[in-house]
Amino acid sequence: MSKIQNGAVSFEIVDEVAVITMDDGKANALSISMQQAINAAFDEAEKSKLPVVLTGRSGILSAGFDLKTLSAGGQPAFEMLNGGIELAIRLLSFSSPVIIACPGHAIAMGVFLLQSCDYRIGVAGNFKYVANEVAIGMAMPYSTIEILRQRLTPAAFSRAVLLAEVFTPQNGVETGFVDRVVATEAELMPAAIEFAKSTAALNAAAHFASKKRLRAGALEAISSGLAKDHQDWKKLFSAS
Repeated sequence: MSKIQNGAVSFEIVDEVAVITMDDGKANALSISMQQAINAAFDEAEKSKLPVVLTGRSGILSAGFDLKTLSAGGQPAFEMLNGGIELAIRLLSFSSPVIIACPGHAIAMGVFLLQSCDYRIGVAGNFKYVANEVAIGMAMPYSTIEILRQRLTPAAFSRAVLLAEVFTPQNGVETGFVDRVVATEAELMPAAIEFAKSTAALNAAAHFASKKRLRAGALEAISSGLAKDHQDWKKLFSAS
């Protein structure tokens, strides 16, 4: 299958693995259009019934939401925030294994996507994993608290939410931000592809059923949190 390019997102099948790449040439801002393209790529991945590798561009997975849309406020800002959390929910409940190959920074919504995949591989370097909401004057959304809760160690979870602590690949495994760190960017995609291929040995139906059982409580908490967030966001953006 040849590569399908949809805006800043591409989809291709590499060695029986569905590879989805985000690359807007900048910070991979999770704008409405970026989210739509990612969802379209996951639609293709769902049809293929293959394991998925999601990745970004050199040096960055994503720096989070599009700041211009947030600053403008109104319904587009609301839809962008909601769409980001809905995307995280989709990844957490996706039928096939989803491996994320994080080539660098994962900030704000970028770090929440990182925590929404089944296996997370980072690369060594001077990179940040940070939920910076408190640092920029925003109370951490209920939904994103729950996204972090289900993957981070308790101590790291508290520091990430309350102190906007910056974590790194160096301490990423011990704190729960990633499952593995490779030494160089050149090793990242081969490692991710190889791990994704290894999941073909799993029984697909058992994997999906187990995923739903494992994450039932977390998904319920995230969805319940999102409903609360909607009330906050409506108040915030109705004044925009």
